[in-house]
Amino acid sequence: MNENYIKKLIKLVEESEIESLEISSWGRKVRITQRLNAGSNGHGDATVLAGPSSAPPVPIQPSPAAQSAPVTEPAVLTADSNMVEIKSPMVGTFYRSPSPDAGPYVSPNEKIASGQVVCIVEAMKLMNEIESEVSGRVIEILAENAKPVEFGQVLFLIDPNG
Repeated sequence: MNENYIKKLIKLVEESEIESLEISSWGRKVRITQRLNAGSNGHGDATVLAGPSSAPPVPIQPSPAAQSAPVTEPAVLTADSNMVEIKSPMVGTFYRSPSPDAGPYVSPNEKIASGQVVCIVEAMKLMNEIESEVSGRVIEILAENAKPVEFGQVLFLIDPNG
C-alpha cells in the first residue's frame, strides 16, 4: 500500500466517528484506530499499525456520517442481517467462470468454503482470483458476468449460517 493511500485513510478516520479501520491488501494489513474525546468535537488522535498479521479482519460498523465513504473490506457483515458481503478488491471486469466455456465458480444457493475461489476480477490483463473469506451459502450474485466492477462493489452475499 502506498503512503498517499494510507494518508487518505487516516484523514477519513480523523474526519469521521469511525473508531477503527482495518485494511488488508496483497498480504499487507494496516489498522487505523482513533481515540474519540468525549468533550471535544468527537474527533481524536489516530494511530496506524501496519504490517503482516494473522489476526482476522474486524468488521467495522461506520457511523451514518461515514457510510458514504467507500468501504474497503472484502467481507463485512451487513448492518441489517447476518449476511456477509464479498466485495471487489479492485476495479476490473467480473467473471463468474475461469473461461467462457467453463461452468461458474459458484451458483446461488451453493455452499462454499473459506478460501474457495468465487470469481475472477480482471485488471490490467491480469486475472485475479477472488476467494471467499467465510464458509456459508451463496445467497445472491450481485455482479453481472463480463461487466465492469468498482473497488469495494459488493459481488456476492453469503449466509455464514447456511
